[in-house]
Amino acid sequence: MTLPPEPRANPDLVGHDDPARTLEEAARSGRLHHAWLLAGPPGVGKATLAYRFARWLLAGLPPPVAGRPPLEVPETHPAFRRVAAAAHADLFTLAPNAGERGVKQVLRADDARAALRFMAMTAAEGGWRGVLVENLEQSEREVVQNILLKTLEEPPPRTVQVIVTAAPDRLLPTIRSRCRRLDLAPLPIPAMEGLLARWLPDHPGPERLGIAAIADGCPGTALALAEGDGLALQRLVEQVFAELPRLDPRRVHVIADGVAGRRDAQALAVFFALLRRALAAGLRQAGRGGAAPWLAGRSLADWSLLWDRLGRLAEAAEKLNLDRRQTVLTGLGLLAQR
Repeated sequence: MTLPPEPRANPDLVGHDDPARTLEEAARSGRLHHAWLLAGPPGVGKATLAYRFARWLLAGLPPPVAGRPPLEVPETHPAFRRVAAAAHADLFTLAPNAGERGVKQVLRADDARAALRFMAMTAAEGGWRGVLVENLEQSEREVVQNILLKTLEEPPPRTVQVIVTAAPDRLLPTIRSRCRRLDLAPLPIPAMEGLLARWLPDHPGPERLGIAAIADGCPGTALALAEGDGLALQRLVEQVFAELPRLDPRRVHVIADGVAGRRDAQALAVFFALLRRALAAGLRQAGRGGAAPWLAGRSLADWSLLWDRLGRLAEAAEKLNLDRRQTVLTGLGLLAQR
């Protein structure tokens, strides 16, 4: 497996030329909005675009590079190297840190207050300054978000804030209203296949196609599936939905053992993400007039609420370091209930 660089050091941008071009044109117009909200599903490339935009601003708005996506900065440029090393004095990044148990990733109030102090300082190099917030939805809404709201209400000149989120509905309405929003769409299958051929050269072609199919156009998700044995977990999910609305208790325990017994710490999160993906696909099918057999016995509204409950259960398991086997049993019990 050939892993791509972290978003702050990734020189490539695939499939998001339009939002990148929107950012570039806004900056060149001289009327750049002071706050941007980059939204989209997990792993679609939001952070990669955010860092690309930040280093392009800090590099002094370099001219376009022929044949390359917008916001290009050469890897040899000092701004690129310093952003990649998290060492640029005019870029403040606020990203989730490990919680007390080292499991759940959360945004901390102290880091948000540090962003306020950064905004109060003058630019070290006399140009643009940037504040980049990753995964703002992973915070205590009434604490961290209210602190950051102050940075949006009174922005200093030549300072741009970029907020990255996979769940914009979890942000305060006052934060959303002060940002210009860009939504990043999932990548098409050909683009995903090209990336996976580069990143997973040792995986057979059919396996890469299978990963691309269940990653729903999100490169980061595809890597998580490849690292976490996603195809095997997908087969477990297919077994679950093949047996609904009733689940054999013995089969449930076998599936729970199959998830909990994996050494990969992300196996539980991947399994629940695939469960919710299958549930959402069934709901979309029902909305188009189809009817998966397992939908019988509950209203679509009840299934939608269950989709949310499964997500919250997975989050609680990560945050509280709950027993993985019991979490799977609980989740499958919710699916089988009428």
